[in-house]
Amino acid sequence: MALTLRRAIPADAAACGVIDYEAFEAIAEQHGFPPDFPSPEIATGVCAMLLAHPGIYGVVAELDGQIVGSNFLDERSAIAGIGPISVSPRVQNGTIGRQLMEAVLERAAEKDFPGVRLVQSAYHNRSLCLYTKLGFQTREPLSVMQGRAIGGTLPGCTVRAAAAADAAACNQLCQRIHGHERAGELADAIRQGSARVVERLGRITGYATRVAFFGHAVADTTDDLKALVMASPDFQGPGFVVPTRNYELFRWCLDQKLRLVMQMTLMSIGLYNDPAGAYLPSVLY
Repeated sequence: MALTLRRAIPADAAACGVIDYEAFEAIAEQHGFPPDFPSPEIATGVCAMLLAHPGIYGVVAELDGQIVGSNFLDERSAIAGIGPISVSPRVQNGTIGRQLMEAVLERAAEKDFPGVRLVQSAYHNRSLCLYTKLGFQTREPLSVMQGRAIGGTLPGCTVRAAAAADAAACNQLCQRIHGHERAGELADAIRQGSARVVERLGRITGYATRVAFFGHAVADTTDDLKALVMASPDFQGPGFVVPTRNYELFRWCLDQKLRLVMQMTLMSIGLYNDPAGAYLPSVLY
């Protein structure tokens, strides 16, 4: 059978969504973990959203004209993020996944991104080995946390909805902590009404696009992150992602009766700076 790769289009959403669901469900079930997508409909909705966004590049793999896999490159900000990548369980363990990864890495090189990142499920040994062979370095162990909304407030911290006028301060904060901004993702979250900022003494000390699987946050201190987590009404998706090495935050989450869902791994190619503050990565990075 002839394998071809082409740029994805919005009409591919249904086929990509079904494969995303089947692929993530199969590997998670093999290891006793919940899938990233709870249903084909939700996976299809995510793919439709990605394919409709001008800042996200998609590629599909076809065998004799039938879609058997897809991958995405988030180009909204200074550093590109990869995923979700999936290959139909019927044709896995060949070279399709590698070719889908190489396709988006070539795209990132063409667009001159200084760095590319992804987050992989720590139980998925094959993907860890593949990404390492492709040049990705392991940067951070991550823990996905889920549970009931915590509620409450922290003394001295005020959390409110983010406004367009807050974007500059938020981007400066991200630049200071990570060495780059995530302006595109932040702008989308502000427009969608999901972004929140935390203030102390009238100054923005942290923000979150959403405390969720696909959301990220940065903050001056771990207390600022705690305030953002406490203000979140829920944790969409499998949960929100915590750097496990932040002992204070990870222990606090456990003390709040949140449960550990699974471990993941942050990986990168190119520009990477050790964070100079507190942060929550998204499932992209």
